[in-house]
Amino acid sequence: MAGFSDIIGHKQIIEHLQKAIAYGKVSHAYIFNGPEKSGKRMLAEAFAMTLQCEGKQDNPCLECHSCKQAQSHNQPDIIYLTHEKPATISVDDIRRQVNNDIAIKPYASPYKVYIIDEAEKMNVQAQNALLKTIEEPPAYGIILLLTTNADTFLPTILSRCITLNLKAVPDAEIKAHLMKAYQIPDYQADVCVAFAQGNVGKAIQLAGNEDFIELKNSALQLLKRIKDIELYEMMEAVKQISQYKLQINDYFDLLMIWYRDVLLYKATADINSLIFKDEVYDIKKQANISSYSGIETILEALEKAKLRLNANVNFDLVMELLLLNMKEN
Repeated sequence: MAGFSDIIGHKQIIEHLQKAIAYGKVSHAYIFNGPEKSGKRMLAEAFAMTLQCEGKQDNPCLECHSCKQAQSHNQPDIIYLTHEKPATISVDDIRRQVNNDIAIKPYASPYKVYIIDEAEKMNVQAQNALLKTIEEPPAYGIILLLTTNADTFLPTILSRCITLNLKAVPDAEIKAHLMKAYQIPDYQADVCVAFAQGNVGKAIQLAGNEDFIELKNSALQLLKRIKDIELYEMMEAVKQISQYKLQINDYFDLLMIWYRDVLLYKATADINSLIFKDEVYDIKKQANISSYSGIETILEALEKAKLRLNANVNFDLVMELLLLNMKEN
């Protein structure tokens, strides 16, 4: 568990939470809304830890008894809701772990903070049960709802919570963090950042992910030899790609980033703007033999292939059509 100063990006949200603490204007209910791995949990935990910190600053001291307990997830007044059914947070979960528990005063802190992760999994009955507590909370009660989709909440819940929408973190901030914290070269950081699209957690996950590195190498290998693949070898190429069926969207994204690099180099001859900087030799080669319309056709074919697979069209057929398109253009 980290303090606010350890969080990459989300400066406006951090400022809002710190001001609420400093001016004694802390709300009883917050919604942290953002994609998976975007930093919702880090923000909620830093907020909870700061609220309970014995130093009473706008950043947790990380040294007091409360902060140390929070860091090991043993702070008795920071409560994490758990649910047995993976797909649902039930009315029983809310009643037992929030409604009944909140009636008991804090054990040793100024607040009782409830962190409800994957809050979009609350069914309507669970939301209605929680609403009663949000409408009439005790002075010490604070509920933090973490969700990937705030639109699933009842309008009555939304109207009684402060919603904090997590925005994409600038690429430069994520890149600098990856290079400093994970000691990876800039060209590898560029690929992770391009993929993460402003999501710090995803970028960090990719930075040390051997499977992703293998996926990237496989995609690049295909791209470099696509012109030389004979028609009778197509099925073998499709078979190789089918090993990555579960990661096929990532595979397509790698191909798209490559062709966008080719398009960019063809238009500007600027290698500094490329994502695959370490592949500049092959990108130059591809740019020289490709037309603008040919590259655009391939990018459109990649989008179509994604849509076809989402519509459950036969995998081998989709991939064969895509490879033929890539070869011809």
